[in-house]
Amino acid sequence: MDPPDWFVWIFLALTLLQVLGLVPITRRLRGSDSVLRSKARLDLLETIGSLLLFGGVMLSLMVAAPWFWLFLAGFVLMGAVYAVKGLQLLRARRRPAA
Repeated sequence: MDPPDWFVWIFLALTLLQVLGLVPITRRLRGSDSVLRSKARLDLLETIGSLLLFGGVMLSLMVAAPWFWLFLAGFVLMGAVYAVKGLQLLRARRRPAA
C-alpha cells in the first residue's frame, strides 16, 4: 500500500525546512565564540538526526522496509542530542548566579 500523496509532500516540506535550517547552524560553527560553536555542533547533530529520521521513514514507505534502520539511527542520534542538551540545561540551572 502506497502512502497518500499529501503525506509525501508534508515529509518533503519538513525535510526542506531542516536543510534550510543548516544555513544558520553553519554560520554559528564559523564564529569565534567557543560556547556558540559547541551549541551549534549539538544543533547540527540534531538536524542530521532529524534528516535521517525523515529519510528513513520516507524510504521505508516508498521504496522498501529495509531502509527503516535509517529511521532508527536518526531516532537514536536525536535522543542522544536531547539527553546532552537536557544535562546541560540541568547543570546550568543548578549553578548559583554570581
